[in-house]
Amino acid sequence: MDLVIAADEGIMPQTTEHMNILKLLNVPLGLVVITKTDLVDEELISLVEEELIDFTADTFLEGVPVVKVSSKTGDGMGELIATLDEMLSKTEGRATSGLFRLPVDRVFTMKGFGTVITGTILSGGVKVGEEVSIMPSGTIARIRGIQVHNDSVDEAVAGTRTAINLTGIDRDKITRGDTIISPDAIESSYMIDAKINYLTDNGKNLKNRTKVRFHLGTSEVISNVILMETEETLPGDDAYVQIRLTEPIVALPGDRFVIRSLSPVNTIAGGEILNAQPKKHKRFKDNIIEDFEILTEGEPEERTVVFLSDTGYLGATVKDLETRMGISQTKTRNILDKLLGNKKIVVIDKEKGRYLGREAYDRLVGIVLERIGEFHKKNPKEEGILKEELLSKMPWGVGQKLFLRLLDNLAGGEDITTVRERIALSDHKVVIKKDEKEIIDSAVDLILKSGLSPPSTQEIGEMLKVDEIDVKKLLVVAARDSKILRVKDNLYFDEKALVALKKKLVEYLKEKGEITTQGFKEMTGATRKYTIPLFEYFDGEKVTIRIGDVRKLRERGGG
Repeated sequence: MDLVIAADEGIMPQTTEHMNILKLLNVPLGLVVITKTDLVDEELISLVEEELIDFTADTFLEGVPVVKVSSKTGDGMGELIATLDEMLSKTEGRATSGLFRLPVDRVFTMKGFGTVITGTILSGGVKVGEEVSIMPSGTIARIRGIQVHNDSVDEAVAGTRTAINLTGIDRDKITRGDTIISPDAIESSYMIDAKINYLTDNGKNLKNRTKVRFHLGTSEVISNVILMETEETLPGDDAYVQIRLTEPIVALPGDRFVIRSLSPVNTIAGGEILNAQPKKHKRFKDNIIEDFEILTEGEPEERTVVFLSDTGYLGATVKDLETRMGISQTKTRNILDKLLGNKKIVVIDKEKGRYLGREAYDRLVGIVLERIGEFHKKNPKEEGILKEELLSKMPWGVGQKLFLRLLDNLAGGEDITTVRERIALSDHKVVIKKDEKEIIDSAVDLILKSGLSPPSTQEIGEMLKVDEIDVKKLLVVAARDSKILRVKDNLYFDEKALVALKKKLVEYLKEKGEITTQGFKEMTGATRKYTIPLFEYFDGEKVTIRIGDVRKLRERGGG
């Protein structure tokens, strides 16, 4: 990166701002060029050189070559070109792998070609014929042609100044500040987490919620700076911030940005993006600040755990993490393998390769045990909670695969037991009082004596002078010893009578093929009050299937 100083003007306020921007963008290498040398004498040029020594001290430009040139006479131009060539030979090029990104700095229409955009490719590469997404709108277009330095090419890679001819999109659908990416590669965001440096030469402190101009790539967005640890930041200090934007941007961790004041427009700060898709944070939270510190200085594995924690109980796939972290899938997989080996994460969906942080997983285990315990407290006579009901009590984002994985892991330990479709804590015991045991025995006796015409729970309550709600609760307990079976919420039958009826029904259907409601009524010797619930029970048990006004035997119903 060149810092250019006019020999007849020397270091100006704009020069200082340019140097600040270079430092904020963390530019690692450059040289200094003194121009317009034909307008001044050697003594004045020497004064500018001396001034530059102090100006570049303790910066990335300290001790770099200073080249003096005149565009009018051509003096020094050969030396400038040679110096640039030497610097380029020592400069490491941008990685051509990774996600394709190109911030748009210009867009126009060419007759016979259509929409053309220009910009410098930040990362990855792109080929003619590929589809790209214009962000943040998400509009898809196709690449018709590519030019690099006025030469038509089939492919352009990171670091090259590029013009791209797009088809399938109108000129007015793209503006300066948009970013061209591979489709579905990165999501846009209205917030970023970052570490900023508030420049030393600012005349006042930076206050929380200050409204600023946020510059990233070629975009400029009005934003609020939320200070995470303090109410004000002093000139020269660093600060962790969440920047909340009025328009969405496309970014990745590690991207550098510049912040300028609203009015007058001056560069006041800048820094590095730590998280490009964060949640909205509360200020002064120790755990939030700890995450900022890990994202700033932590190892890749530690940063991955922070990004995973952002996803809640949904977890993330390799592709999700690749786009969140801005690294290749290969590197992401290697990091995840290490974390799995260290038991810092768990796989919650092997088929889709979805991962969850160990901390979130352990927290969810605690929630599962807590919900089961709450159910026991409210329903002490129940053996346990139904799986479906327990799943409905899980936090948002917990899907069935994660839920079943939790239950499988817990069932292998000492915390829970599974009884049919119900889940219970291992130390849970159903306690039946003496008077409740008497009610159960009397109710079951009434049902067993009634064959296929048992009394309803309401009728049992009336006969035993017990509230129907209590009868229902106690019959659920009674049904566990398999003497009686529930056919409806308010109707229980003798299990032996039902087994005999099923056998009789299956034999009839094998012989006759179908049975009507009247025919079933004659078979049971019961009224419609019982035959209809019984028919529906056998339908639910996959013994019969209703076709029109008759029932037929299901293919697997004769077992």
